[in-house]
Amino acid sequence: MEPLEIVSRLKDKFFSEIIEVKQFRDQVFVSVKKEKIISICRFLFDDPDTYMNYLADICGADYPDREDRFEVVYNLFSIKHNHRLFIKALISAADPVIDSVVPIWRGADWHEREACDMYGIVFNGHPDLRRILMPEDWEGHPLRKDYPLKGHKDREYKGFEELKDLHSHDKEWNINA
Repeated sequence: MEPLEIVSRLKDKFFSEIIEVKQFRDQVFVSVKKEKIISICRFLFDDPDTYMNYLADICGADYPDREDRFEVVYNLFSIKHNHRLFIKALISAADPVIDSVVPIWRGADWHEREACDMYGIVFNGHPDLRRILMPEDWEGHPLRKDYPLKGHKDREYKGFEELKDLHSHDKEWNINA
């Protein structure tokens, strides 16, 4: 089944939830309302004709000038049928929350944690939504477009002195020489 045929099936079932469909270099992107992400993903997983059994990736994106500032992009693939589809859930800055797809694809766990850590997008129902890349006491979300490139001038990372002390012997021990 070709990606546009999958989109046609999605439109039959979720017409009011689909915002936009774009095609670029044989890849199809379907922008959807975030409220039905679980239903849409469950359909794509359960339907024997689509059977999107492999979640290759989830990533966040930040577009600060748009009304729906954030996107969560789901890169879905069917190993059985060898077809791919990208689902983009649009999320507002005022309510950066979406349901977790971990109950459908267990592999979504770390991807959702990364999107939460880097963009501040909260995944409802996630089993363990702790930071994954930044320290727990880090303030802010570094991949947001409004995050300062050199960090916050008035705030220094609380663990900085501890890290400096930890690495004070690097030259003696011939680390990073």
